[in-house]
Formats: sequence, C-alpha cells, structure tokens
Amino acid sequence: MPGVDRFVCHSRRVLRIALKLGWKAGVQYTNLRNVRGVDEIGFLDIDWKAYDFKRHLEAARATRPGLTVAHDVTDEADLERVVDQASDLARFAERVVIVPKDKKLEDGLEERVPQEFWFGYSVPTRYGATPLSPHVFRRPVHLLGGRPDVQRRIAEMLPVVSLDCNRFTIDACYGDYFDGDGFRPHPVGGYERCIADSIQNVNNLWREYRAPRLET
Repeated sequence: MPGVDRFVCHSRRVLRIALKLGWKAGVQYTNLRNVRGVDEIGFLDIDWKAYDFKRHLEAARATRPGLTVAHDVTDEADLERVVDQASDLARFAERVVIVPKDKKLEDGLEERVPQEFWFGYSVPTRYGATPLSPHVFRRPVHLLGGRPDVQRRIAEMLPVVSLDCNRFTIDACYGDYFDGDGFRPHPVGGYERCIADSIQNVNNLWREYRAPRLET
C-alpha cells in the first residue's frame, strides 16, 4: 500500500469502508461518537472555527491518536502559544501538526518551529487555504482537506507523509465518485459503491508517490 497515511473523518458507515481499503480512522474532537468501537484513532481533527484547546486536549487524552493538529497559526504573534499547546498535545499523540497560515512565517519557518512537529498544509477550498509557498515546507507535511486530485498535485512540491480527505463523501450523496481525475456520475451508482470506488482511486493516485527531493 502507499506510504502516505490516509485518514477520513466521517460516519461509522464511511469509516467501515475506508478501513477495509487501507485508510485510518479520523474524527473531529467534537464528534467522538463516530469512532466508538474503533480500536485505533489515526487522526484527531479540530473545530478550527470555534477552537477549544481544553476540549481538544481532553479528546487527545481519551483517544491517544497517531496524529493530531494544533490550531492554525493565522497570526505570527500566536506562534509561541500554538507551539506550547502542541507540546501539551504531544503528551497524548504520537505526532502533532502545526499549520502556519501567516505569510510572515515564510522566513525562517524551519528555525521557528521545533523539529519534533510536522507541518500541516491546508489544500485550497472555498473555506480557506495555506497562503505560504509550498516550497518553504522542508519537513514532513500533512495535507488538510480539499480535492484528492489537488492534494496529489500539491504533493509534487512538498514532502507529504499523510493526508485527510472526505470530499468524496459529499459527491457520493449525489451519485458521483472520484475516478482518479475528477468527480463524475458513477456508472452504477449507490452511496457505498461511490465511497469505495472513490477511496480505491485515491489509493491508486498515491501508489507510486515519492516525496520530491528538496534542495537544502
């Protein structure tokens, strides 16, 4: 299977299909009921619009995820606070992701964020994006959301080790699926068939992925 870890945060119905196809369970800290009965939580996501660090930390303590993401750094002045929070989260997660979103952080990004943290890159959607150039990311990167084809293109510019994606769950509600190039009507249809075929086609996108060799 591909070396890039893939997570989906969604219903138990979707998780059941995804886990069979090599994905790992993801969940937002506000919705832990979706992972009841799941043995291992791969990714603990956040409610970035109404972030509650205390609630996030409690969820990390309860789930012991493989990966979680600290709150976005939308203002350079917040970096120290977010790094401190990430350090607290690291007590309960194998790895913590920090998501820089202030262009001022481009200069000296590697030096300003402790090496034990991975970086997160928000794939462009109508909800937002990471404004920093992909080329300033020199360490392992987790891709946050977006279309699977866009995720794969971005991965040619930075060293991706993991991603979360649930875009295909929206399209499946309308009988569409991801065919490896884009979204279109499924030839047979059915929500679960759309989910399964979308996931398999995302798997195929990453099967031969090799992180770009970055100049130092």
